[in-house]
This record gives sequence, structure tokens and C-alpha cells, in this order.
Amino acid sequence: MFSYQRVSVPDGVLLREVAGEAVILNLTTETYFGLDEVGTSMWRALTGCETVQCAYQVLLDEFDVDPEVLRSDLSKLLEELVAHGLLELDPA
Repeated sequence: MFSYQRVSVPDGVLLREVAGEAVILNLTTETYFGLDEVGTSMWRALTGCETVQCAYQVLLDEFDVDPEVLRSDLSKLLEELVAHGLLELDPA
């Protein structure tokens, strides 16, 4: 089960959306990351919900996807974004 941690965007991280896709840039580390439409929806859910669990539920309602596939894909994206300093996990 997903944790009830909050996700936050660190200072110096910018996101720009174009045609449903997004580019995320960390001005401090000069790291950038591109997201397709599904990844952009995941970003919006992660940054717009109170917890990671809430984001998972929102995405489960939005997409016709196997819950375990969504759990795995969301976990991988979140881990990658945190590892690159584009998101932070905070205790709920």
C-alpha cells in the first residue's frame, strides 16, 4: 500500500506544459526531465493531492488500468523524480 506521505516541489523546480506533455527543470542542479501525457497526469496528481495514496486513487479513477500496474508505474516515476531532486517526500 502507498504511504500517506505528502509530495512537494522543491524551490527552484519549474514545470512547463506543452500540448499535454511537460518538461521539469531543477534550476539548482540543472537536471531536467520530460513527461508524456500520462506522466504529466501523474505529476499533477502527486503535486495536487494531499498524499501519495490520494494521488493513486485519483489516477485509478482517471485511467482504465490494472491497480497493480498503476501502483508500480507511479512508484517508479515518484522514485525517479525524487532521486533527481524534482520532488520531495514529506511526512503526512
